[in-house]
Amino acid sequence: MSLPPGAEPFRHDGDATGVLLCHGFTGTPRSMRPWGEYLAGEGLTVDVPLLPGHGTTWQDMVTTTSDDWLAEVESALLRLRARCDRVFTMGLSMGGCLALRLAQLHPDKVGGVVVVNPSLAVENPLLLVAPLLARFVPSTPGITDDIKKPGATEGGYDRVPTAAAATLPRLWRATRRGLAGLTAPVLAYASPEDHVVGPRSLRILTNRAVNTELTVRTLDDSYHVATLDNDADAIFDGSLAFVREQARSGEGTKR
Repeated sequence: MSLPPGAEPFRHDGDATGVLLCHGFTGTPRSMRPWGEYLAGEGLTVDVPLLPGHGTTWQDMVTTTSDDWLAEVESALLRLRARCDRVFTMGLSMGGCLALRLAQLHPDKVGGVVVVNPSLAVENPLLLVAPLLARFVPSTPGITDDIKKPGATEGGYDRVPTAAAATLPRLWRATRRGLAGLTAPVLAYASPEDHVVGPRSLRILTNRAVNTELTVRTLDDSYHVATLDNDADAIFDGSLAFVREQARSGEGTKR
């Protein structure tokens, strides 16, 4: 099945600094494309993969799991690291969780992490029984387009496949367990008014990522998909400054 415009992966060959951008659950690279194009325009090497089961129909996502999504971004990380001296992982929502997990699994390959409204915990109690629920309720209403800016859309699925959603807690648990061992510096952006991810995830991040440098910035004029919202420019500029700062300080240099 062909991908709708904007859902396709995005790559740009730039300098020796690489950036891996991870989109969110049921989303596509469309939510990351402006961010990726901005960083590419600044000369960085950029990779925005499309996660398995995303970008077509929600039925295609039913048989995919959080292990598949992690494997896809892990492959992209290794691809970037093979040609770049330093690599930074960045992500939105579940993509933020993936970005953090990659830094935990590959501390020698990730020089820093930028997350936007990262998802690290169960928000909907139904997820706790999703493996059983999937037998009777194959999908639930979608969670896309939580954007304050008029006319902006991320083009995600209008339905959430229950079986795929049931695999999210495994990814969250592994990432939470690894936060204390995280050493890569982290820049986190959070929207106080977020209708998808509640404040618990940010509390978990700030309480458990105790062995690294963590900076939190507030996005007062954006909802969940802040990469397409009113504060997008602040995210783009801030992430570039973060990359440059880490490169200068030697935190993101090749080991």
